[in-house]
Amino acid sequence: MKFNELNLIAPILQALETEGYSQPTPIQEQSIPILLQRKDLLGCAQTGTGKTAAFAIPILQILHEEHAERTHKNIKTLILTPTRELAIQIGESFAAYGRNLRIRHTVIFGGVPQGAQVQALNRGIDVLIATPGRLLDLMNQGYINLSNISIFVLDEADRMLDMGFIHDVKRVVAKLPLKRQTLFFSATMPPEIQKLANTILSNPEMVAVTPPATTAELVEQSVYFVGQKDKRQLLHYVLQDKSIKTALVFTRTKHGADKVVKDLHKVDITAEAIHGNKSQNARQRALSNFKDGRIRVLVATDIAARGIDVDLLSHVINYEIPEVPETYVHRIGRTGRAGASGIATSFCDEEEMQDWRNILKLIGQKIRVVEGHPFPAPASGQVQINLPKNKEVVRRPNAVAGFNSSNKRRFSNSGGRAR
Repeated sequence: MKFNELNLIAPILQALETEGYSQPTPIQEQSIPILLQRKDLLGCAQTGTGKTAAFAIPILQILHEEHAERTHKNIKTLILTPTRELAIQIGESFAAYGRNLRIRHTVIFGGVPQGAQVQALNRGIDVLIATPGRLLDLMNQGYINLSNISIFVLDEADRMLDMGFIHDVKRVVAKLPLKRQTLFFSATMPPEIQKLANTILSNPEMVAVTPPATTAELVEQSVYFVGQKDKRQLLHYVLQDKSIKTALVFTRTKHGADKVVKDLHKVDITAEAIHGNKSQNARQRALSNFKDGRIRVLVATDIAARGIDVDLLSHVINYEIPEVPETYVHRIGRTGRAGASGIATSFCDEEEMQDWRNILKLIGQKIRVVEGHPFPAPASGQVQINLPKNKEVVRRPNAVAGFNSSNKRRFSNSGGRAR
């Protein structure tokens, strides 16, 4: 299917063509017709599936068709998202797809002075993209009125839960009109998120383009079993491969991210860190440097990295194994986006072995174990990994645990994809 088969108006089709997009991803193909019918939507989609365009495109068309007067006096759409980076990305998408429409949007988030954001609100907007804290702050100051909202989007609901924003979300929802169209997106659907969805959606259509907690099919995954003290040298060893043009490296902590960057600088590898202790300007500068190729490695914590969207990012490296298995899915979803291929590599030490087992149980896949590298983990006996359906794979730490590289994406990629 092509975008021109989805009953989209000419200005949007022209914008998509300018961006180089012709073929919708599965979530876009399924969601856009539902949303154009003004129905509520519950979307369960992993990162990198093109979710932003799936809601941005129909929202732009609805606003264009229903608000011809273009007075911009009242905010008509609210998009609530957990992180600054994701909010900025969504704003960029609205600017791209709405380039030929007279629809105004602005992005607000904390960590920066509010002056410019307040000025944009005072000038009048149609679409507000916001993080919960700054939104509630400006609402309390009287700068934002949600009484005219006709479309509400709650994006990355599971990350809202992880970051402790659910109560803020509920406070925002309480200020919205009861009569509205609601779009609810989450990569995973734990019970708390399902309960929240049930309270704010009205007879929703459901779109689930992949099962919850599955990894992108076109991401080639592997693991190195390594001693904890040798991870630094292993990272240097892996990055000796000049075919790795860019790599997003994940650590568990902010301090760990800074330490990895310092170590990389010692071996003349350009790198910067992005995490919550960095100023907004520093985070945006690091991300821009990474996107533009001025640095080779971006080191990030999970919360800071959610929403990072880098075209053609080839490699993700889990320097430390996440304690929450679902986080692994989100991490490696930074590559292999919207039909592209990617490579995800993990470094697992002895203390992280149980976390690795939990990841394998969650994703139900066998992941290739890299053998013959210079820094193998000390022998620690048999490692038993229990997979779903009572299948067991028993291997020593640096033995092959089985890898199936024959996975094929169900949907073709003959045309451009919108994110």
